[in-house]
Amino acid sequence: MVQRKSSRPLRRVRLVAALTVAGLVAATGTALADTSADRKVVQEALDQLTASGALGVQARVADGSQRFTARSGKAELGSNRPVPENGRFRVGSITKTFVSTVLLQIAGEGKLDLDAPVVRYLPGTIDGRITVRQVLQHTSGLYNYTDALPLDPDEFERIRYQHWTPAQLLKIATDKPLDFDPGTRWSYSNTNYVVAGLLVEKLTGKPYGKAVEQRILKPLHLTDTEVPGDNVDIRGPHAHGYVTVAGKPNDITRLNPSVAWAAGEIISTTRDLDTFGVALASGKLLKPAQQREISKTTTVSPEYGLGLGVQTLPCGSKVWGHGGGIPGYSSQLLTTPDTKKRLELSATSAPTGGDPNPAFLKLLNEVFC
Repeated sequence: MVQRKSSRPLRRVRLVAALTVAGLVAATGTALADTSADRKVVQEALDQLTASGALGVQARVADGSQRFTARSGKAELGSNRPVPENGRFRVGSITKTFVSTVLLQIAGEGKLDLDAPVVRYLPGTIDGRITVRQVLQHTSGLYNYTDALPLDPDEFERIRYQHWTPAQLLKIATDKPLDFDPGTRWSYSNTNYVVAGLLVEKLTGKPYGKAVEQRILKPLHLTDTEVPGDNVDIRGPHAHGYVTVAGKPNDITRLNPSVAWAAGEIISTTRDLDTFGVALASGKLLKPAQQREISKTTTVSPEYGLGLGVQTLPCGSKVWGHGGGIPGYSSQLLTTPDTKKRLELSATSAPTGGDPNPAFLKLLNEVFC
């Protein structure tokens, strides 16, 4: 969030919308003789990203015992200040993985049946055929509410500080017919995670952000991660993101993230995302049965589990993770299932365009292949 839906979860890379695990199938990289990531090649890839549409980018790489951070570009237009190496940023749809983890924890406690209809827990909210699993896996058919929002930069300006309630976001979607019969197709819809957030609140009796905080952030000591609600600011060191409005650069860093809610409002750092990714992939957050569920794909959803993208690269490496995008920021959390190779990345958009795919694929090949 906030990203338009696409026909596949991991197929497109766009700095403006969401730097996702997209485009991996198009990668041509092969396994390298030296399996450790080369700092120089990583830096070259980041420099290529800033030359092709990003104002600034920061990355955290782990490859076995080797760990390092790298950055490129600048933190703000009109300044030579570099991107903070552990700056905070809007993670967009990576929020979904936090939310799905909480719901799977609740399922492990026997309080939620993944294959039960959502209306068992939230009566009268959505089509009675849609199950919890279908919501988490984007196979529900629910219309993507962000497709109805004015997200083009010139139009978004008039709603950037607007407060949105989950009920308002859900109504946008439920006023539209289903895109398809539940369970018959995969289609990315931010509406699914508005429903997921409401499920968390119903089953815990707490705001979904508080549940994320108590169940994930505090136990993992993710002190630089927050669910901001209506707070328009990013506290602490951070890079600025931009869009073009009326032909001129416009700083979009400050906005009301309630428009993304449980689909994409979290703020974090590469360090905190790395800690979360390791904990999730290594089974520290979920019971074994739910650990298997989060990465389980199907013929209908071959590359997306429950709030988690799953894909095998051409070089044979398997990666788990999620990408995210919200105006001004694109992000990525990726790990191999054994957590030996990992990448977390944040890119801030500049008011100029470009094709980031070659640079991103170079980065993926260097870290994972």
